[in-house]
Amino acid sequence: MTGLSIPTLFCLGFEGITLPDHLRRLLDSGLGGVILFRRNLLDLEQICRLTAGLHAAAPGPLLVGVDQEGGRVTRLPEPFLAPPPAAILGALNDAILTRDLARAVGRELRAAGFTWNLAPVLDVHTNPANPIIGDRAFSHDPERVARLGVAAIQGFTEVGVLATAKHFPGHGETASDSHLTLPESPQPNARWRAVEFVPFRLAIQAGVPVVMVAHLSCPALDREAPSSLSRTVITDILRTELGFDGVVVSDDLEMAAIAARFDIGEAAVRFLEAGGDLVLICHDATRQRAAMGAVEAALRTGRLSEAQLAASLDRIARLRQRLGVNRMSVDGDAARTIVGAPEHRQLLQTILAATERVR
Repeated sequence: MTGLSIPTLFCLGFEGITLPDHLRRLLDSGLGGVILFRRNLLDLEQICRLTAGLHAAAPGPLLVGVDQEGGRVTRLPEPFLAPPPAAILGALNDAILTRDLARAVGRELRAAGFTWNLAPVLDVHTNPANPIIGDRAFSHDPERVARLGVAAIQGFTEVGVLATAKHFPGHGETASDSHLTLPESPQPNARWRAVEFVPFRLAIQAGVPVVMVAHLSCPALDREAPSSLSRTVITDILRTELGFDGVVVSDDLEMAAIAARFDIGEAAVRFLEAGGDLVLICHDATRQRAAMGAVEAALRTGRLSEAQLAASLDRIARLRQRLGVNRMSVDGDAARTIVGAPEHRQLLQTILAATERVR
């Protein structure tokens, strides 16, 4: 076995508001990324200390991610801008306002040490009974989702924040929550390509650097494996058919859709076998260690090939190079002038006022 860096294939979460020792050691070993949640984010000063510590502990550019979608998926506290749900932007149908808002959100993220936003949501909200997407989606119209999604991606990109198109192949038609079970998305093959794939296809053409794959049962696409563990979905469709050559990240492998069916190590190996690059495990350190151990074992036995993992590591390296810095510095004083800036709040008020006019 060569010196491939297994930790680089992982993005991990943790508990608490300070950097734990086990994560510090993994960062020193080349951990691919860290994802932060509300449980980690107390106030601006603490956030800047935490992200500064993460970057300082990493030997090179680091993916420091957060789900700052807007609406009910808003992780950052005041004075950070609290974007409205994507459905509000969808109702306005204004790509310029959508891009400008993403730019404002991205400026605040970057100032506070984040390099990666796990947004925008590109699901097409076709099922009103869907319990997990709802107003997180821009629209039920795939063309509108595509246009506004590309605008958001452009806004984040312009201020140096990596965007993520999620949740491929499309979570909008489901009637259950993948945090709790494995949702089925029953539409036929032609419908997938006419509706659900449309926003992702345009996002890929626009250069989105990361795509997150969902945990779904999609019988028309793959009768055997969940979408996040499916070589048909990730390699044949996302990479070959749609032409995506960026980083594919899993949704959290601790979600019940996967964790109730697979050992965490087996799930991580299957995701990488399917063509994924970055394994997301958001909570439990024991599970995180087990998954890394399983990937190491699969490489040692030849189940995972060195060539395939080297290709994933190359994609992750290219993604991190897009950050433009070797080690990001976080300036708390500068962050205070950018986070919650008057022009950002004025933009939000403009959007909310426009929303009242279209209701």
